[in-house]
Amino acid sequence: MASAADPGSTQSEVTIRLGLRKNLVQFSLLVLINAFVGAMVGLERAVLPLIAEQDFGLASRSAILSFIASFGVVKAATNLFAGRWSDRVGRKKLLMLGWVIGLPVPLLVIWAPAWSWIVFANILLGINQGLCWSTTVIMKIDLVGPARRGLAMGLNEFAGYLAVALSALATGYIAAAYAFRPQPFYLGVAIVLLGLTLSARAKETRGHARYEAQLVAKANGPSEQLSLAQVFWITSWRDRALFSCSQAGMINNLNDGMAWGLFPLFFAQGGLAVEQIGLLAAVYPAMWGVLQLGTGWLSDRWGRKWMTVSGMITQAAGIWLIAATGDFTRWLIASGLLGIGTALVYPTLLAAVSDVAHPQWRASAVGVYRLWRDGGYALGAVLSGLLADLFGLTMAIALIGALTLFSGIIIALAMHETLPAKRQAKEEYPIKGHNGLET
Repeated sequence: MASAADPGSTQSEVTIRLGLRKNLVQFSLLVLINAFVGAMVGLERAVLPLIAEQDFGLASRSAILSFIASFGVVKAATNLFAGRWSDRVGRKKLLMLGWVIGLPVPLLVIWAPAWSWIVFANILLGINQGLCWSTTVIMKIDLVGPARRGLAMGLNEFAGYLAVALSALATGYIAAAYAFRPQPFYLGVAIVLLGLTLSARAKETRGHARYEAQLVAKANGPSEQLSLAQVFWITSWRDRALFSCSQAGMINNLNDGMAWGLFPLFFAQGGLAVEQIGLLAAVYPAMWGVLQLGTGWLSDRWGRKWMTVSGMITQAAGIWLIAATGDFTRWLIASGLLGIGTALVYPTLLAAVSDVAHPQWRASAVGVYRLWRDGGYALGAVLSGLLADLFGLTMAIALIGALTLFSGIIIALAMHETLPAKRQAKEEYPIKGHNGLET
């Protein structure tokens, strides 16, 4: 037990304790908040590509996927600065700001007279997701300390992506029962208001990161102060583990962006009804979300590297199975396989970044990682849209599967194990002031 003043708190003094059990109430609140963050994205996954075709008459796959590209670019850039800003102004302020910016999103989709309104709504959604999801991730990492990061990220991503699945399923069924607009997006108005209300009850966690930094300094000596440019260079290229995580995160969301934009069109081309498309759109993030409860925990015991490699290979297999088959049952199995692969990857990569980065610049490193990861949405939308226009939907999906497999090979060749309990030697970390705190 230790006490320290938290400069990021409104209280004059707060008892700071690291650990999941010791911060269970606040951690649980943040998990619930992230469920509402994920539900905002799920609103669009089943129906928005179909709205593009049927309400706005868009034929070009690239034009349809423009809403994902705008979302990905803005979310990626917001992630980068959210990490740095959260160190300066605090996590909670950014969380609240993200929800305020998200307020108009469902209303813009409901009232949109032109496709440009949808693109603008997704720019706001990208800012909402970048601020809200990034800060809930950082706040959970702050609270749990180094020993349970994989479990913490598993719980975070479980809540977010299970909510994506449930929201996608709900909007698919509402659209089938009523219409593509406005009924499915009334749900979005309630989601934003509940997310904002719950976020007002969250407590600032910046002091926990500063307290952990003090413990690391006692164990390893003081850490050098790094600029955002230095953190960007280290996370993007200089450190092998962080580079591996960044490229894998980008490819993971590249194939997710493809799934978001092309799968509904591919399934509709195969003759499926809207409610069946909604079910397929839900199965993938549902498997992804639920299984992260186990995969994040296992990565705290088995290590990060090979779970990530196996996850990327499994994703590639699921994508190829979708491209190679043409009936609902096989697509259902393939969607589940894609979800399993993503569950192996998603919390593990976040935990690996947190293993390597020092608490003083960890939020910035997470922001850089999420810049690359969510930039994959934009790259996936542009690339898969162009491939679909040039070669057709089936070939576009298959080529994205090949790119996913290649990313897994890069991890196998370039990444070293980052889990503290599995490190062979501290010399694996050439960066002065790495997070070497053992518990």
